[in-house]
Amino acid sequence: MTILLLNILLAFIWAAITGTFSITSVSIGFLLGYIVIWIASPVIDPDDYHKKLWLTIALVFFFLKELFVSSLRVAKDVLTPGEFKMKSGVIGIPLEVKSDFSITFLANMISLTPGTLSLDVSEDRTKLYIHAMYIDNDDIEAVRKEIKDGMEQKVISTFGPGDSPLLEK
Repeated sequence: MTILLLNILLAFIWAAITGTFSITSVSIGFLLGYIVIWIASPVIDPDDYHKKLWLTIALVFFFLKELFVSSLRVAKDVLTPGEFKMKSGVIGIPLEVKSDFSITFLANMISLTPGTLSLDVSEDRTKLYIHAMYIDNDDIEAVRKEIKDGMEQKVISTFGPGDSPLLEK
């Protein structure tokens, strides 16, 4: 986390040096700071900031894709009232993520995606209960697998199963 703050600081230093505080200037400063940190990474970067940054960017694009696809699916059902394919239900998803941050992040990703809503986490934090708009009795495992292999694996690959990126060790 401190490396990210260093990168942001370098971006604003660049903007101050150029005398232009615009999105473009700060973005160029962020890119230049990223390059400087990459060059100095053997000395100052034990947490592999570069890998985590790219994994975070991949997670954002994965989420945007899921958001777009699920929005289209829900919109299609709303715009074609006679052809509802919706069959909703509540299912439990076994969790591999362990930290409060990772569980909360996953639950919010699920809730922000149209057609799904996070309801509760079991007391032992091993299951997340969700409501899904599109579920058949035969497809419960498919929905569970889609969330576990998609969103949960992206969260694990980005933040780890039990790490909180906001807390220093």
